[in-house]
Amino acid sequence: MGRWQPNSRGRLEQAALELYVERGFAQTTVTEIARQAGLTERTFFRYFADKREVLFSGSAELQEVLIGAVAGAPEQAAPIDAVAAGLDAMGGVLRDLPRSRRRQSVISANPELQERELAKLATLSTAVADTLRGRGVQEPAATLAADAGIAVFRVSFERWIGGPDDGELRRFIKDSLAELKAVTSAS
Repeated sequence: MGRWQPNSRGRLEQAALELYVERGFAQTTVTEIARQAGLTERTFFRYFADKREVLFSGSAELQEVLIGAVAGAPEQAAPIDAVAAGLDAMGGVLRDLPRSRRRQSVISANPELQERELAKLATLSTAVADTLRGRGVQEPAATLAADAGIAVFRVSFERWIGGPDDGELRRFIKDSLAELKAVTSAS
């Protein structure tokens, strides 16, 4: 190993994603990721529990952004509007479309990662419902609003990564929320 270089975590994330796209998730080892990043396996495990977590490492921060915005929504906001504030905040964080596309291509190609992604989304939904209950929203409204919000996020994210290169996730979230409201208010 040469002289210390900054941003070990970011270099590991970039190396892993490059290798996953090039070789496939199952065929890539932690040793190869560390080597590509110019680091050691020990350094890899300092940042990540396993090679799956490289793809999901930002989940906790994303959840904090989502929950913070839901909790900080105006007191009189309807539950779905509080969730919309959280989704908008998430859309402001997720801005790297090329990376998101590569990441999703790796997840889509691997059932184990698809399952992990669904578990992470379920965790987000539970956290949103808990936050809504903390705002005084009763059941089943808290769970319904949280689950609907995560469904809106999933649909918006898929539309964003499949859309034009100049698209912004926030726009897709706003459009999907409007579609949800139109569907639920139609008679």
